[in-house]
Amino acid sequence: MSNQFSLLGTRRFLPFFITQFLGAFNDNVFKQGLIILLTYKALTISSLPVEIRAPLCQAIFILPFFLFSATAGQLADRYDKAILIRLIKTLEVGIMTLACAGFFMNNLSFLLGSLFLLGIHSTLFGPIKYAILPQTLEAEELVGGNALIETGTSLAILVGSILGGFLIAQPSGGIESLSIAIVVVSFIGLAASFFIPRTGVAAPDLKVNWNPVTETWRNIHFIRENKTVFLSVLGISWFWFYGVTLQSNIPALTKQVLGGDEFVVIMLLTTLSVGIGIGSLLCEKLSGKKVELGLVPFGAIGLTAFGVDIWLATLHHPVVTTLTPDLRTFIDQPGNLRVIIDFFGLGLFSGFYIVPLYALVQARSEPTHRARVIAGNNILNALFMVTASLLTMLLLNVFKVSLPALLAMTAILSAIVTLYIFTLVPEFLMRFLVWMFMSVFYKVERKNIERIPEEGACVLVCNHVSFLDALVLATAIRRPPRFVMDHNIFKNPLMNFIFKTARAIPIAPHKVDAALLEKAYDDIAEALENGEMVCIFPEGRITDNGDMYPFKNGIQRIVDRSPVPVYPIALQGMWGSFSSRKGGAAFTKLPRRFKSHVAVSVGQAVPPAQATPDYLEACVRELRGDWK
Repeated sequence: MSNQFSLLGTRRFLPFFITQFLGAFNDNVFKQGLIILLTYKALTISSLPVEIRAPLCQAIFILPFFLFSATAGQLADRYDKAILIRLIKTLEVGIMTLACAGFFMNNLSFLLGSLFLLGIHSTLFGPIKYAILPQTLEAEELVGGNALIETGTSLAILVGSILGGFLIAQPSGGIESLSIAIVVVSFIGLAASFFIPRTGVAAPDLKVNWNPVTETWRNIHFIRENKTVFLSVLGISWFWFYGVTLQSNIPALTKQVLGGDEFVVIMLLTTLSVGIGIGSLLCEKLSGKKVELGLVPFGAIGLTAFGVDIWLATLHHPVVTTLTPDLRTFIDQPGNLRVIIDFFGLGLFSGFYIVPLYALVQARSEPTHRARVIAGNNILNALFMVTASLLTMLLLNVFKVSLPALLAMTAILSAIVTLYIFTLVPEFLMRFLVWMFMSVFYKVERKNIERIPEEGACVLVCNHVSFLDALVLATAIRRPPRFVMDHNIFKNPLMNFIFKTARAIPIAPHKVDAALLEKAYDDIAEALENGEMVCIFPEGRITDNGDMYPFKNGIQRIVDRSPVPVYPIALQGMWGSFSSRKGGAAFTKLPRRFKSHVAVSVGQAVPPAQATPDYLEACVRELRGDWK
């Protein structure tokens, strides 16, 4: 696919995209209509304080995720996902019909019961939503597919919330219009589901365990098998804690602090959703179609900064006595435009944060129980979201914390939680540093990167032009390699954290450190035996004249001990960069250009029997050409 939007022209993606879009859209038409009804109009059917009505709705909707996700994950692994989607969409039609009855009877208990059933519907759909993508998309399409799903979901939330709030706000006929809309959309979603191709069964021998307690624990165990996946799930769960705290309090914040009416609520939700959509779509561009973990810390920084700024922007906000009559007047009031920008920033950085995490969980989960990993993720998400709703009600009503202060506290806590996760999995922070540095100083062109296998042992051999060659390769290659590098470069104080986190293998000449040399060869053999990918620079030194030096015999020793395919790679354009030795020692001269254009060109695999130093050197020279 040339870009992520090409997926919308395929049957393996488009019908599913439409189905999930309409499901999220319908959820929010009903949910937002109910919240607006309870916040602004429902004095006759509810005596609950305004501050806790929206969090209560969120808690009721989320509770089924906690109770039934374990069962939903098993069903998604055990049965064909396309068939399950059709059954779930049929259930949605029935639930929306019941919700209509609740609106017409003006019965809060009936409406909240329908909301709970809608939560069950979303619980059943959740594991399918993310587990189906790795089955239908190629590895290089996974980030783009997730970005489209997140963008579609954000757009569905936006349009659904706008429509739900708009219809229920009408002085007459609002309930009738809302009821017709949710039923009609559920039927359209059901029709779209019949165009989703069959996916096959991921785990045909799975026996469904209907005990939610034991199965929930089992799903958590699946997640904990991979530390990076587990902590990624915790990061996703924290995101939803933050999101529920923010979104459930937008109506009350708008009315009580900003002095806006229902249409200001819709405008803020629009701003937030547009930001999420833009941030999600930018992920593929910023990550080069691979799972780029460096975007996660970047997103976390924005979530904290803009959350705190909402509190600062409203710190000296005048006391609300009457609601602002129109959007233009609202925007013109001091501080309000700043709040709108903060909401957009929160959305934008939410996209940077969440898309790579979902793609990572999908990519690194075992296919046979991927849906159950997603279900375990949903369980933890639900636990965090229910906790967020309960904590919000406690802080607002018992401790009398202001709404802006609540958002600031959540944003600061977000920084603490994400920093804790990054200390446990330094790969996130390492990728952030690499991604930031390379994004600022280099524009990396990728040539035939797809030749490098997604799994299995292999060796990469590359020309050595600068001190940052490993970082350029790490940026360009989807699959993280184990770099073999000179021990002096490995010990560089500026780069040592990155190299250690990437599990680089330091090596030294025999006359300098014979023990380290032997240990390096042992580590390389062990890595290849474990099916990893190793990258070496066979010249043994960084060029000081731009030309390649002869390849040394180390590569021969490696393939003799571990006969695996070897892939020649050429770095182009690094000669003359400020990390090269052109014109003097590296890093001692000003760069000739701010953003260097460089390329990584990958050749065809060389069988181990042909992988002699001379032949590999010739391959790399041919790939490099005259562009040094």
